[in-house]
Amino acid sequence: MNYRRVGRAGLKVSEIAIGAWLTYGGSVTAKQTEPIIKAALDNGINFIDLADIYTRGQAEETIGKIIKGMKRSELVISSKVFWPMSDDINDRGLSRKHIMESIDKSLQRLGIEYLDLYFCHRYDPETEVEEVVRAMDDLVRQGKILYWGTSVWTAAQIERAAGIARDLRAHGPVVEQPRYNMLDRHIELDTMATCSHHGIGLTVWSPLAQGFLSGKYNDGIPEDSRGGQTDWLKGDLTEENLVKVRKLVELAKAIDLSLPQLALAWVLRRPEISCAITGATSAGQVEKNVMASQVKLSDDTLREIENILDNRPRKWAF
Repeated sequence: MNYRRVGRAGLKVSEIAIGAWLTYGGSVTAKQTEPIIKAALDNGINFIDLADIYTRGQAEETIGKIIKGMKRSELVISSKVFWPMSDDINDRGLSRKHIMESIDKSLQRLGIEYLDLYFCHRYDPETEVEEVVRAMDDLVRQGKILYWGTSVWTAAQIERAAGIARDLRAHGPVVEQPRYNMLDRHIELDTMATCSHHGIGLTVWSPLAQGFLSGKYNDGIPEDSRGGQTDWLKGDLTEENLVKVRKLVELAKAIDLSLPQLALAWVLRRPEISCAITGATSAGQVEKNVMASQVKLSDDTLREIENILDNRPRKWAF
């Protein structure tokens, strides 16, 4: 496993991370989760990405039980705050009240004293960014979090948070967590440049497009699959994309890789990326995914991928 710094922060994370979205504590039971997490750690993954909203706290509780007794200093644990956790009007968003109460609940569910990373899970238009920055700065000073960041914020929103933190001499965001994969490259337009300018790392989610880039949908959508049970893949499951994925499968085979390994290595080609957060429903998936950390795609392969994808984002259309 290779490791990268989170932007200009000193923290290092494994290039392949493990995430709990839509899985642990939910569709994947606690009993099934334990060997997956242990396989991840055994294969060099040190970063476990969580959020309070993931199965309404169950993901945090499940991981908390698994890591109990493990050496805390060897783990990088994150969680997030924003989405409603109850019907209470203040149990949502990025108000100081919600942030301060949510961090304590997450730490309690995880059974740990601090988070390495704490993400603002979306931008909150109802809360001033200065209030968010001051709350996060206080959490760092209290020792409840080591670093904080944003998730799915625009370049302008990230720029504003970084600027306010600088003016206040407060701890600013060190990481952004956007969606990024072969089929969704929007962050290449301005988010990457903005984050690079401010020394902010990128821990990207959905690097396999919710399993679409595994090739399992090439012959249809199984009813028991994520594509058959959720709406997350509706935008990706087009005939045009299926044609691209089938071509990518053949390219991966030609260089002795699986499609997921090719897709993950493609994400990691960018130095702005700190890690790719993967989901896994078995230890075997983890073991295959981590191999992507050792793959360096040749210039010829990258050019061939670009020809297949033909989707490089552009600011201007002529």
